[in-house]
Amino acid sequence: MRFDIRYRTTFTYDGLVRESQNELRACPATDDRQQLIGYRVMTNPSSRVSSSVDYWGTRVDAFGIRAPHLSLEVVAEAAVETRQAPMVTTAPRLDALTDEAFVDSHWEYLQPSAHTHWGEAVSAAASRQRDYLGTDVVSLVLALHRLAGASITYTPGSTYIGVDVEAVLDEGEGVCQDFAHLAVALCRSVEIPARYVSGYFFAADDATGVDADTDMVDVQTHAWFEAAIPGFGWLALDPTNQREVGLRHVKIGHGRDYDDVPPLRGTVAGTAVHALDASVEIRRVGSIGPHWQIAQQQQQ
Repeated sequence: MRFDIRYRTTFTYDGLVRESQNELRACPATDDRQQLIGYRVMTNPSSRVSSSVDYWGTRVDAFGIRAPHLSLEVVAEAAVETRQAPMVTTAPRLDALTDEAFVDSHWEYLQPSAHTHWGEAVSAAASRQRDYLGTDVVSLVLALHRLAGASITYTPGSTYIGVDVEAVLDEGEGVCQDFAHLAVALCRSVEIPARYVSGYFFAADDATGVDADTDMVDVQTHAWFEAAIPGFGWLALDPTNQREVGLRHVKIGHGRDYDDVPPLRGTVAGTAVHALDASVEIRRVGSIGPHWQIAQQQQQ
């Protein structure tokens, strides 16, 4: 399935800021289930964009605005093709999670992090699932995925980045980042490596995951998680809408939690207060047309 994606963020300041330095993580990844066709970044005021890959494997576009300005607009345009993920064809026992080589290669995704630091309630909930299901890693991951989805009601504006996963579980409300953080914490608390994923999702509604009846949607960036399955690799699941990650999901990158893959992070010199407007426009297309060719020619 092919998509054109236009990510746009605008900061409007109530006074002049003298300088800003920024990092953008908006470029779709290329992996075993998707292929980046074209990508470009534009800013207003204009700037020179320098691209690199961070520790977690995510593309980072860095740019600075040195002239005083009252607003900053950042636009990233991408063309990407998704493919169906491979089916899980193995059923490892839970004792495979303790294999020394497996633990060493996934160590960073087993530890608590800033937004996935679990406590007694999260640990107890995950342990109950483990004790009930017995020995199958895949079945346990699927159960924890369902548990994360069933424990929270999707409520826009109910939380903020940084809220503790124990508080999310206790309050029972959140948005996609909270679902993903809770799922990651549940997995890690029972020794299943898990990582937070940032991306785009073509859907009429994030909460249900229902496909749109048009070929254009206006959304926000989305989040889900991936769990490491011994002998298979990473299983990607979307706890917000209780679906397996599929053709309509487009991955940007992954990390321990949100802090490793924020869409846009920056600093400004000045005391002005800003207003933020962010949007993602996704167009589903059936074949490569002129817009895709332009994206290929202007890829950075």
